[in-house]
Amino acid sequence: MTRTPHADWTDSFQGTRALPREVRDRLLKAAHTRRFRKGTEVFGPHNIPDSLFFLLQGSIRVVQTAGNGRDIVLYRVDAGESCVLTTACMLAEEAYNAEGIAETDLTVITLPRADFDRLTAEEPCFRDFVFAAYSRRLIDLLRVVNDVAFARMDMRLAERLLLLAGRDDSLAATHSQLASELGTAREVISRLLHDFQKRGFVAQSRGRIDIADRAALRAMAQAG
Repeated sequence: MTRTPHADWTDSFQGTRALPREVRDRLLKAAHTRRFRKGTEVFGPHNIPDSLFFLLQGSIRVVQTAGNGRDIVLYRVDAGESCVLTTACMLAEEAYNAEGIAETDLTVITLPRADFDRLTAEEPCFRDFVFAAYSRRLIDLLRVVNDVAFARMDMRLAERLLLLAGRDDSLAATHSQLASELGTAREVISRLLHDFQKRGFVAQSRGRIDIADRAALRAMAQAG
């Protein structure tokens, strides 16, 4: 762990960029920089967070594992965002009940708990920023719950394929990885992808899925 560099990282986050200069200076003075290699655990069950963190570079996949061993991706934290689960666990002083995995090499800005408590108590604008960010991500998490409970799996798979592919026409993903993304069984994903391929939506090869008809996948994702 190192002190933050002289570059003003508060410019990289919409919420901190809007804070008064004196509050931003307090953040710069108190915060540290941490780096994680791709594939490492950033946080996990049974750990109580001792810092609020802001993701400066990279992407974190937040995964929860059920009692039957099945995983589901709850959400991702991308550069310029904070983690709702970390905020919630800090406020409740409870351990994480999910795992955060570095999908890429990461640069994380951490604000120690003592400094977080002082800023929250002494600076109303910082307190408003924390809870506004928390509320936005909580709404995202509730959408995941709604999708798992009510949305058709073919719609969810079409949407996730488009999300993971981004602007590319293909993505590297196994059926097991996609099952983890959506909190279902690998067999369900295999069956749906076979159907997508028969309909000309995608083409499959070992560990890779090619988007053959982006418009059709988008229509499927919005079918509900």
